[in-house]
Amino acid sequence: MTPKVSIIMGSTSDLPVMEKAAAVLNDFCIPFEINALSAHRTPAEVEDFARNAQGRGIEVIIAGAGMAAHLPGVIAAMTPVPVVGVPIKASLDGMDALLAMVQMPPGIPVATVAINGAMNAGILAAQMLAVGDSGLKEKILGFKESLKKKIVDANKELAQVSYEFKTN
Repeated sequence: MTPKVSIIMGSTSDLPVMEKAAAVLNDFCIPFEINALSAHRTPAEVEDFARNAQGRGIEVIIAGAGMAAHLPGVIAAMTPVPVVGVPIKASLDGMDALLAMVQMPPGIPVATVAINGAMNAGILAAQMLAVGDSGLKEKILGFKESLKKKIVDANKELAQVSYEFKTN
């Protein structure tokens, strides 16, 4: 299998967050790879990865980082492949990482999800790929419908909860 999505993290300590993106991609049967690269400790390797990602068939990059969180932006500066940033809560409640990703200069976008929001990063990557894949689009529509069903079912359960002054 050739990966379509690359999940990159600053270190393996980010795996408990980033594995949520991997689980989503796996559920949607999207081939992916996972690697640790550091914008500060392995800059040459980051540059090599970013410059060669498209040529290797990578269509979306999910990059997670905490603290200074330069990894997604550095990658975005060197590739035409869309980058989804996942700010990781490592310090300052993750606000430092969030701001590092959303405050990118004009021309270097990083689509950014919530702090520790790797699941949404996986879903967003799947939605990007679904633009040209009707089968994947159907899977995503089914997933979205399952989210709706969870709330409908929850309301049915709540209707059974009884309190003296509950009106519904």
